[in-house]
Amino acid sequence: MKKATAEILREYGPFPGVKTVAGVTFDGEKVWFASGDKLNALDPATGATTSSIDVAAHAGTAFDGEHLYQIAEDRIQKIDPATGKVLASIPAPGNGGDSGLAWAEGSLWVGQHRARKIHQIDPETGKVLRTIESKRVVTGVTWVDGELWHGTWEGDESDLRRVDPRSGEVLETLEMPAGTGVSGLESDGAGCFFCGGGGSGKIRTVRRPGHDAGR
Repeated sequence: MKKATAEILREYGPFPGVKTVAGVTFDGEKVWFASGDKLNALDPATGATTSSIDVAAHAGTAFDGEHLYQIAEDRIQKIDPATGKVLASIPAPGNGGDSGLAWAEGSLWVGQHRARKIHQIDPETGKVLRTIESKRVVTGVTWVDGELWHGTWEGDESDLRRVDPRSGEVLETLEMPAGTGVSGLESDGAGCFFCGGGGSGKIRTVRRPGHDAGR
């Protein structure tokens, strides 16, 4: 297993009226982040929040290329980012214990926080298609170039982990500075990750190993 220290490239926030950052996703232009009762859009170039949607937003956030998906307690809601309208709702596999959320290969991938699992689910029905066991608490999930990464956060320790999507074996870890939690994880599809910072109210970008962070 490869181990390294996370290289934090930039910090955003804290943001006005935002006490915590729960989930994070990227639509190719804006970073969307969950803050309890809102989904907020952040311009990563300027660091400004440009809009928000009033919707329950308690944990992971994902984007499928057209719609946002947001964990709201024990449900996952499908949202039109243009109108903010909730279009559909499916049960979340952890029944309220869910954390990270990602979209990949036509499926949603849901982190189950204390159960230390990642579930691949059908985005139409919520049916669990397969489950990957993790060795740590799961606080964020993302796919990039066929790699599955998830965030962990236990006490003052937090890291990003690349795991084998078949076996769950940890292949690589990026250790965050002490006291720097990860409460949501999303790749920009290229050289960096966006990491939610929990109660710090911040979002941090971390360099993806072996890649240039410039987009």
